[in-house]
Amino acid sequence: MGRQGDSPARGKASSSGSSSVRKPSPAVYRRRRLFAGGALLMVIALVVSGFALAGAFSGSEQASSTDPASSPAPSQPPTATPEPSAPSATPTPSATPGCNQNLVTVSASTDKAAYGPEENPLLTLKVTNGGTMPCEVNIGTSQMEFLVTSGPDRIFSSRDCQATSEDLVKVIAPGASETANFPWSRNRTVEGCQAVESKPGGGGAYYIFTAKLGSKASPKAVFQLN
Repeated sequence: MGRQGDSPARGKASSSGSSSVRKPSPAVYRRRRLFAGGALLMVIALVVSGFALAGAFSGSEQASSTDPASSPAPSQPPTATPEPSAPSATPTPSATPGCNQNLVTVSASTDKAAYGPEENPLLTLKVTNGGTMPCEVNIGTSQMEFLVTSGPDRIFSSRDCQATSEDLVKVIAPGASETANFPWSRNRTVEGCQAVESKPGGGGAYYIFTAKLGSKASPKAVFQLN
């Protein structure tokens, strides 16, 4: 009888033991999954907010470094202030084949008719186009000569001691003129620019100035040296 009583007791103990290791119900599984999912969402949110916060700091730093108000404006190349345009000069007329060089004349003049002992004459050569067409004329020093004589005596020539000679071609309009001035220091010269000790005499002596341009020569201009 005693053994038969033990057998039900073991059976009962076995029954109670099986109830202690029973699997959780589906509701418990659902609550666990919800809890785990909520924790995972919280972790993801913290990570995302951390990245967002870091991005916000880095973005604000970048913005401050490129803020136009805080960064110096790029230097612009200096622009020159335009100068006021000068009045346009009258265009130089073009020479035409119809130019008559025979109508281009040369004249001579002095700034005074008589000069005192300490005054130097100013000799002027003038080229005038007396034709009706523009003419091209070489008025350079290679063509000019200022010649002073007294009777048959050759007193001075600008060619004698001329260091250099240059061409200067200009187109002279009809009726227009070009002039060149030469201050004469009342000295004598000879061809080859050799030294000359004597000087032109004063005392009311008359001298003749002749202006030459190439093969053209002016009428005589008379002046007096005192």
